[in-house]
Amino acid sequence: MSKVKGIVLCGGKGTRLRPLTNYIQKTMVPVGLKQKPLLEYVVRLFRFHGIKDLVFLVNYKSEQIINYFEDGSRFGVNITYVEDDASSKGTAGAVLTAYNKGAVTPKDTLFVYYGDIVTNMNLTDLLQYHKDKKAWGTVALSSGFKVRVGLANLSSEGKVLGFEEKPTLEKPVSVGISILKGETLEVMKQLKGDKPELDLMGEVLPHLIKCDKPVYGYVSKAFWYDVLSTEAYEKLDPKLVDETFKNILG
Repeated sequence: MSKVKGIVLCGGKGTRLRPLTNYIQKTMVPVGLKQKPLLEYVVRLFRFHGIKDLVFLVNYKSEQIINYFEDGSRFGVNITYVEDDASSKGTAGAVLTAYNKGAVTPKDTLFVYYGDIVTNMNLTDLLQYHKDKKAWGTVALSSGFKVRVGLANLSSEGKVLGFEEKPTLEKPVSVGISILKGETLEVMKQLKGDKPELDLMGEVLPHLIKCDKPVYGYVSKAFWYDVLSTEAYEKLDPKLVDETFKNILG
């Protein structure tokens, strides 16, 4: 029986969150009224849904993460830390490093989570959907995403016909959470070869689709927020965070 492992990507430098990330690892920025690290919401969400084996893919300012979470027992989980390999960059490259170092195996179900995402998505339902579909890959999607900038409508000659301020997209967007069948690790290894970098969304999932491996989208209306920039961070309402996560935080 496969073991579900939560794999959290938390090694990036968070350049768009500077100057904050000159001093703080991007997943450790405080959010909510209680000013808990962003990554704690990820850990507690996994724990809430019974996923207790976590692998943190770390690099930049990893000491801040390790010193705070230690082995995870304080949060009711078990955390393994894997330092990014300079020769294996990119999101999929980081997951491959975890494979090469024995932190994950092809027998595991890989629950990949981008560490700068905060959401109260029902991970239990998402995992069941993945199993029911017998999928190689399942991507969590959100409908009704509102673009944070205005869009310009142009004529064929390039003349501006008007602007649409912060429109809502019709198609669902990826929220930075996906589940992969463990055998995908070997596919990643072959796909990477000698390349220095491999991306999960841009290369691995499209490759699975091309090879006719079943990849599904799980559309959710759950709250989610991408803390991708200083502007986005400043707009994240602390009261909304605490209200949204009151059951998960306990």
